[in-house]
Amino acid sequence: MGLGMQIVYVGLPCSAVVEAQAGVLLLRLGRFNDMPSECRLVVESLSSADRSPRYRARLELMSSEGACAFARQCDDADLSAAIRAVFEAVERDPASRAGRNASGDARQRALAGKR
Repeated sequence: MGLGMQIVYVGLPCSAVVEAQAGVLLLRLGRFNDMPSECRLVVESLSSADRSPRYRARLELMSSEGACAFARQCDDADLSAAIRAVFEAVERDPASRAGRNASGDARQRALAGKR
């Protein structure tokens, strides 16, 4: 069974470029046999009229019950860089591959994974 992904756009239109990039990066995560079977990528525009563009990418790995078991997020002025960074952060973190619910300090570290 493969790893499935939902992409949610907040404050910006759907993009085939984002979907293609995320799909390629998702394939890299699929090599871990103990990954959860579902994930959600949330891409968000943090920009306002008076600031330069800023983006956030948040990758949530879902438990078998459908709840978020692990999440990382990264902010960057370049959307592609934010997406790449969040996938790399998940790939580096052994807790993400375990797909287990983080608790206490471990949960705080998982949710605070910003760049």
